[in-house]
Amino acid sequence: MSQSNSSFSRYDRQIKIPQIGLEGQERIGVSCVAVVGLGALGSVSANLLARAGVGTLKLIDRDFLEKNNLQRQVLYDENDLDRHLPKAVLAEEKLKRVNSEIKINALASDLNAQTVDDLLEGVDVIVDGTDNFETRYLINDYALKHQIPWIYGGAVQTHGLVYVVLPGQGPCLRCLFPEAVPSHEAQTCDRSGILAPVSHLIASLQVAECLKILTGRNEAICRSLLKIDVWDSSFHSVDITPDDCPDPCSGCVSGDFPYLQRDQGTQTVKLCGRNAVQIHHWETRKIDFEALAAKLEGSGRVEYNDYIMNIEQPPYGITLFSNGRAIIKGTEDSGIARSLYAKYIGN
Repeated sequence: MSQSNSSFSRYDRQIKIPQIGLEGQERIGVSCVAVVGLGALGSVSANLLARAGVGTLKLIDRDFLEKNNLQRQVLYDENDLDRHLPKAVLAEEKLKRVNSEIKINALASDLNAQTVDDLLEGVDVIVDGTDNFETRYLINDYALKHQIPWIYGGAVQTHGLVYVVLPGQGPCLRCLFPEAVPSHEAQTCDRSGILAPVSHLIASLQVAECLKILTGRNEAICRSLLKIDVWDSSFHSVDITPDDCPDPCSGCVSGDFPYLQRDQGTQTVKLCGRNAVQIHHWETRKIDFEALAAKLEGSGRVEYNDYIMNIEQPPYGITLFSNGRAIIKGTEDSGIARSLYAKYIGN
């Protein structure tokens, strides 16, 4: 999306930076960036990228807002809690008020092997705001296949990591971390907690690297793994070269991208630390919330809007999205989650 000369007054302080300048701002203004995940990292990244004038922002998130998000996720406030809208929709609303001159696409979807091509089509850079390595490996494989730069970020407790993946120019994420930590051992914000300043710092570093890429300042891109702890004020930069990864991944060596393989049928994913299971159907479907609410009358508390239906059936709760995807709260048992889905929503 191009920007008129009159709009550049908005970016005056950014244009005055020699590393950006007018040419750099113009490049930012015609770029498309996807922010995957709009939680602790992604809400900060999306906010900064919108203010920087990125021409098109794709905001991708599968989740809805909960009260404990407000401690660190800067795009949301208490008024949003009662609206029961997807984070992507809430983020789009806020950012359109921040910058009405850019294009913002809210995509309340789960990024997976079935959806990745549609959701990430046409992007110039991908910024990671996810909370699990399964999705990060998917992003990594997609980025390698399509030669798209992406910026990994992770934060938990008081420490975090940042790494820029430039396909064909050094090790990728799977080269550095060949295997994900098992889900029951992984540290997550829900299990281990997080201090808001570390997520804000990590996201800010991700955006800085993104702007270097968008403006063509490749010589300034950090080629190290950054490790930061805000509690003990430690900052470490670990140089990463091909020699540091003597056994590169199959994607870098032979173009084998296992995380892009498309499973069929119904997928269940345990959401670590949240006592919840996500259920996703691959086939295209559209849920008629009005008809379903009528069907469920007398079966518990049911509320819905254009995007989400909430079904309360203590000790369980179901958050159903309009495309049939659901998050079953109150269990980590996939069998129980599938049974509840079949009972209240159908197969």
